[in-house]
Parts: sequence; structure tokens; C-alpha cells
Amino acid sequence: MLDARTDAGTRGHVVEVAASLNERIAEVTREMKFLLSSEIEELGADAKLVELMGASIEGNVENILHALRHDISGSRIEPPSAAIEYARRLAQRGVPVNALVRAYRLGQQFLLELMFEESERVPASEQARSEAYAQFVRVTFTYIDWISQRVVSTYEEEREAWLSAQNSSRVLRVEELLAGADFDVDSAETATGFRLRQLHVGMVLWGDDPHPAQDLGQRLTRFVRGLASSISSDHPPLALERDRTTVWAWLPLHDPSELELMAEAARHNALHPGEPGVRIALGTAQQGVEGFRRTHQEALEAHRVSALHRGAGDRVLAYADPGVGLTALLTRDLAETRTWVQRVLGPLATDDEANRRHRETLRMFLANERSFTATAEEMCMHKNSIKYRVASAQRVLGRSIAVERQSVEAALTVCHFLGPTVLAEPAPH
Repeated sequence: MLDARTDAGTRGHVVEVAASLNERIAEVTREMKFLLSSEIEELGADAKLVELMGASIEGNVENILHALRHDISGSRIEPPSAAIEYARRLAQRGVPVNALVRAYRLGQQFLLELMFEESERVPASEQARSEAYAQFVRVTFTYIDWISQRVVSTYEEEREAWLSAQNSSRVLRVEELLAGADFDVDSAETATGFRLRQLHVGMVLWGDDPHPAQDLGQRLTRFVRGLASSISSDHPPLALERDRTTVWAWLPLHDPSELELMAEAARHNALHPGEPGVRIALGTAQQGVEGFRRTHQEALEAHRVSALHRGAGDRVLAYADPGVGLTALLTRDLAETRTWVQRVLGPLATDDEANRRHRETLRMFLANERSFTATAEEMCMHKNSIKYRVASAQRVLGRSIAVERQSVEAALTVCHFLGPTVLAEPAPH
């Protein structure tokens, strides 16, 4: 409302400017619609949405001018039904909410400039004109601030409801596909909304925060989209929220070499302070319906390996990483695997710091073809220290690593990934 101390001259000037613009409402709406659809790319792509945007603009401008003419607080006016419906439609089309907010800010700027121009054409004292300017800014800002909150709230509610319905339908189709339902490629692409003929990789993402935020699934989905952007993917990824803390995803690739680039981007972003302890399991690059199933199964296998040793190792684990596929196979019977590991490694399979160092040194030594020099370089240690550790580890093992080398190397790999899950507890002192 106008300040009680505002004189009649200012009040009259505000009313006259608002009335003059109200007579030009069709022209104002048309010019603002053109501006917003031109300046904000996401808002100008659909003719029907542009038409609805015009109705929203007209309703909002009428409300502001009405508030100015009749000295009514902007927040006491009912929001235009077209503005509410426009927010809903944008949510359903997946147009970013920041595009909607920017439209209101640009619209506010455009309308204020028209008010100032109109004020210059209407006779008034400089004091009345100056005070009127302040009223134009205050009323317009108050209204835009209020209506922005309303439409953003509407957008978020509609987006959540729409995604929930879409996700439920898509999850059902994807589950049918993964279960082996007989889809040809065209039908499967229609059912999943994902281009299966392209090269793609399956992913499982989850958070290791014991008290996850309620929106963790949505944050993980945004994380997937960010990864797709990091490799300049031509087509959108497919991401399904399995529960509040887990997302299944498939990410398009141009060629297999991009898999490592994407994994590096994932490793970097998963450690970002703003992320909720993201962990990621990756399949291999595949194509087609069978590839869709296979890469997902590989991601699930890598996920099982990673989840069995929470808090340890790399936050991004790929099925193609050395030893992951073998370890995943052995996790299918953990009790038998634990017995086997302890039989092969003997005392070396004890869960304490000294034996952990011995195991890791032996694992690296065997991976480097028993080269002391290469192992020392990889572990950033002196070659003599590696020699000492290898000899010490073999004494604990009770034999040369040349005896049952394949079994020893496999058991060391399993210990590396699964840790205490397959190790023996230290003897009490």
C-alpha cells in the first residue's frame, strides 16, 4: 500500500500511469512474451507453451496494475490461474525451474521500464514522479517476490508428482526388460525412453551416509545427469530411483574410451564436499537389449563387492577393474570363500595392520610380475623395503608364493576388496 504520507499528486500520478498501461495490456503482453521466449531458450520451443505464457503474463501484469491503481498489497491478490497452470506445464515438460524464475525477473525489469517511460509522458512534478518511481519498484518487487514463491512451489509439487508417476511406469518397463521380457529394440526403447542402439554403461549409485537426506535419490539422479554432461553425451541418461538412497542408471557413450573419462569424472565429483558420500559401481560398455541387461548385471556385481566393505577403497568401482569380476563371483558364497581364503593364506589372512601391509605388498608384487623395482615405484617405497616385506610375508604364509601362485594371488585380491568380511579375527592377547 502507499505510504500514508504520500501526497495526492503522487497518488494521482501512480494511478494515471497504471491506467494508461492497462489500456495497452494486449500490446504489453505481446512484447513481453516475445522478449521472454527470445531471451530464455527453454521457454520458446513449444508454441502451446508460448501461448500459455502469454496468458500468464497478461494475468500477472493486470494484477500489478490493479494493485497500483487501487492501492492493494500485491500479496493479497489471487495468483492468475494461467500462471499456476503454466508452472505445472513447465514442470511436466522438464523445463528447469530457474528458467521460470528468470522469466519473472526479466518480466519485472521490462514492466518497470515501461512504467518509467509512461511516467515521463504523464505530466507531474519531479517530486511526485520520483515518489511514484519508488512506488512502482516497491509494488512490483513485492508482487514478483510473492508470485515467484507461489509458482515455484507449484512447479516443485507438480514435478515431484509427475516424476513419481513417470518413474513408476518406467521402473516397471525396465524391470520387465531386465527380467528377460521379449522386447525388440524399438519396443524396448519406447518402454524405457532410452536409446539402446547406442553404446552405454550401467551404473549403480548409492550413498553411504547412515542418515541420508530425504532428497538423496534426486541428488544422485542429478549426479548422473552431471556425468552425462561431463562427456558431452548426445542423448540423456536413464536414471531410476530404486529407493531413497539408491539409483540405477544407464549412461550413453560415444565410444568405449569414454568409459574411463566418465569414471574419472565420477571419482572427482563423488569426493566433492557438496555430495552425500556418493559411491558408484560401473558395468562395462555394451550395446542393444542384451547389452543393457549385461552391463546392469555387471554394475550390480561391482556394487555387491563395494558394499561388502563399506568405507574402504575407491568410491568408484568398475566391474572391469582387475580382480572385481573374480571377487564378485566369490561373493555368491561368502562362507565358503572365507574358508578358502584362510586356507590358502593361513596366518596372512588375519585382520590386523601388520598382515594387511604384508598382503598388500604381496598383491602389488604379483601384479607387477614379481618386479621389486616396479612394485617399489608403484608403492612409493625403496626397493629394499619391498624385498624385506615380501620375504617377511612369505614367512608368515609359510611357503614361497610360487606355490599355488594363482590361488594366492586370487585370495589376496579378494582380501583387498572384501577386507574383514573374509579375514580371521586376531587372536586375543
